[in-house]
Amino acid sequence: MLDEVDLRMKAWVGRIATDAPVYLGVPDRESLEKGVCLYLLELGPAPLTRAGKRAGLQFTVCYLVTVGAETPERAHRLLGDLVFAAMSDKELEVDLSPVPAALWAGLRSVPRPAFRLRVQVRKEQPLAEVRCLSLVGGASRQTPLLGQVVGPGDVPIPDAWVALPALHLSTRTDAQGHFHFPRPAHGETLGRLEVRAEGELLSVESEGLATGTSPWIIRMPVKEE
Repeated sequence: MLDEVDLRMKAWVGRIATDAPVYLGVPDRESLEKGVCLYLLELGPAPLTRAGKRAGLQFTVCYLVTVGAETPERAHRLLGDLVFAAMSDKELEVDLSPVPAALWAGLRSVPRPAFRLRVQVRKEQPLAEVRCLSLVGGASRQTPLLGQVVGPGDVPIPDAWVALPALHLSTRTDAQGHFHFPRPAHGETLGRLEVRAEGELLSVESEGLATGTSPWIIRMPVKEE
């Protein structure tokens, strides 16, 4: 998982410093002379949510970012570009507090202008718990298919996009996260159910739509702010 974050951050730097090499090791003389060094400095807890709780299955990684180039002027310009780009990215947190001299001594590196960059790392939980109306038995074909989309803590998610692609049906949830579809005609199958909410896309295949007597409850794995 951390290697995926490394690749993501290298790609991020590459979009800003298109012709500069990117290193992941200790900031040494090679990276001082040319290139951007992303040194994985430490791991930390996930930030608190508005409710004062820690988000589950999340933590942060902190990179020490240093820059080298052919000339000090170019290195300084690139360092500023990286700081402003990170400040503009809502997925990144910039720490501009001074780097302690003891850290440079521990790295056996020459002190230089640098900043710390924190990135959240998340492990996805099982995508959904789904309960649905039975499509067999005594249910009337006129009875609509009902459901509700909820997030962490079963908080309803309004304006979520919900679709049954096989039936060419889509809708939006109301203020309480509720939605409904007309019941399919005899012989039609539901296919997969797709839900998009708060930047997350959930797809549940037909075998995941277990039969039951209750409306669908769709629990989305969205991040808590």
